[in-house]
Amino acid sequence: MSDDRLPAQRGGAKALLLTVLGEFVLPAGGSAWTSSLVVAAGALGIGEKNARQALPRIADQGLIESSRHGRQVRWTLTTEGRDLLESGAARIYSFGSAFDRWDRAWLVAHCPVPESQRALRNQLRTRLAFLGFGEISASLMISPHVEREPALSEVLDALGLIDECVVLRSTTSSSEEDIDLAARAWELDALAADYRVFSEVQRRRSPSGDADTFAATVELVHDWRRFPFVDPELPTELLPDGWAGSTAAADFHDRHVAWGATARAWFSELDALESSRVG
Repeated sequence: MSDDRLPAQRGGAKALLLTVLGEFVLPAGGSAWTSSLVVAAGALGIGEKNARQALPRIADQGLIESSRHGRQVRWTLTTEGRDLLESGAARIYSFGSAFDRWDRAWLVAHCPVPESQRALRNQLRTRLAFLGFGEISASLMISPHVEREPALSEVLDALGLIDECVVLRSTTSSSEEDIDLAARAWELDALAADYRVFSEVQRRRSPSGDADTFAATVELVHDWRRFPFVDPELPTELLPDGWAGSTAAADFHDRHVAWGATARAWFSELDALESSRVG
């Protein structure tokens, strides 16, 4: 399996520029010139028009704000944008660590939302999936992360379901039953297939030159960052032998270390050159 689409087709200009902001602008002080971001977008196969249109759309979300310096515009992360990207980075780079110490306790949420409130039920399913919950039935979801009970309560409260749901901590009678529960609650074969595609794509990449290394790094982070939203981070004992997610995590971190410094230097020099022109 492979994914030969252009980066812009995989995520769109706005999504890829958010990755650039988080990976390169945030750690370098939090601001960059329009022209620097346009050149960076060009390295990713994004046209100038699309890049320039994407920046105001990101600003409309309250994540960046502009300031004019003569004819040039500099974009700066807002407090909201900085907080969002910092939390995202923390999750991306900590994700994939082995979950080896599990006491076999499950966090169980029974939330009988009626069919007439389908939109609410979909919201609940989406937000609990983000917390690592899997669905056993339309009203029953489970997670091995019992430490996330406070986060679960926050979601239920925000959705107005705190009084309608029953939250329990429970155990099964055997490891075999735990493995069966995991197989019922999550589509691990499909997730493993996605991880294998990620690894195959990354292993084919051999960037040449600084701009190409920058593009490869953005694509690497951009493609990886979706996995924390779909992988429940199950304990090792619940995963199939030779779990593809572990291999993919190693591929991600190895390449991020190998390419990151060159990519950061390229973008930093690009933005510094524009600063010297403005000054």
